[in-house]
Amino acid sequence: RRATLSTPTALATALASVALLVLVAVPFWSMRLGLPDGGSEPEGSDSQLAYALTAEKFGEGYNGPLVVTVDLPAGLDEGRATDAQLDVGEQLAALDHAHAVVPAGFNEDRTVAMYQVLPEEGPNAVSTEELVRELRSLDPAGEASNPGVAGVTSGFIDVSDTLAEALPLYLGVVVGLSLLIMILVFRSILVPLIATGGFVLSVFAAMGGVVAIYQWGWLGALFGVHNPGPVLSFLPTIMVGVLFGLAMDYQLFIASGMREAYAHGLPARQAVLSGLRSGRAVVMAAAIIMISVFGGFIFAEDAMIRPIGFGLAFGVLLDAFVVRLLLMPALMHLLGDAAWWLPRWLDRIMPDVDVEGAQLERAHAPAHPSGPAPDGGA
Repeated sequence: RRATLSTPTALATALASVALLVLVAVPFWSMRLGLPDGGSEPEGSDSQLAYALTAEKFGEGYNGPLVVTVDLPAGLDEGRATDAQLDVGEQLAALDHAHAVVPAGFNEDRTVAMYQVLPEEGPNAVSTEELVRELRSLDPAGEASNPGVAGVTSGFIDVSDTLAEALPLYLGVVVGLSLLIMILVFRSILVPLIATGGFVLSVFAAMGGVVAIYQWGWLGALFGVHNPGPVLSFLPTIMVGVLFGLAMDYQLFIASGMREAYAHGLPARQAVLSGLRSGRAVVMAAAIIMISVFGGFIFAEDAMIRPIGFGLAFGVLLDAFVVRLLLMPALMHLLGDAAWWLPRWLDRIMPDVDVEGAQLERAHAPAHPSGPAPDGGA
């Protein structure tokens, strides 16, 4: 059958799909990473009630105390060590976002002084993160040196910072490997670029949705978010890994059909429609199943599980129904034969994976065309 997709329609579809993904991805650029505290737990739970009561009666900072240590010179007597500790304590109390500072004693030989520092706000507040960084960069007064910050709150911040720093490298490795594998499979440069570019857009858009709901609090009443806060620190890593695997499955379902039709002689634009028709039912069914599975966790009791379920379900929705079924076919239609371009030098050195099975068909083709047996006998 003739292709029914027109070039203006393909162009409008591609532009609308990209615009939608970019718009939804906008909140991603303000994403903050962290780990949930008691205030993020379901409203009315024991953890949430204890957190709220502590914050109300004593202050939010009591939910996330920091332990600060400084080194003191060896050989100080108790009086000099106490004076040095108090000097540093006054310096700590003067810091922005420090609500209270309590000297907590020394080690046995008085070479380390310890303090408990209470932030002005809760463990996941921006001001608390700033206070931790300020404490670590502090130049202690007097004879003290080498400040250190410990405690659950600072540990959460360290984990979040480490994962945030590793995310670009992780995403780069995933995207780079997918490009190499798809160039090998599809024997094309542009098809892998479209596939991976669409994946990156869908992941950013999915994380943008997570930020809008769980960090900004949009639609919080619908999703049970009563105390918005940072995004779960390891959520982006989970989303990239899981959504990449699913996206590449959907890509193979669609693009392998297009490649097969094109390799067997169908014009490029008709091959796009042929592959889309043969693979879209499988992609839609698989995506609906995964959306249902992940969506079941959106209203779980555990505050750590809910954003994971939403992010994965939303990511599958965007990748399958926007990227694979709309954006990718539209761009393939616009590119035509150019979509399957591959430099000759690269074509010569790459192994032939032959996912379409063309070589197998040729190997098992009959040696002579079938027809009536010739007359005559022995």
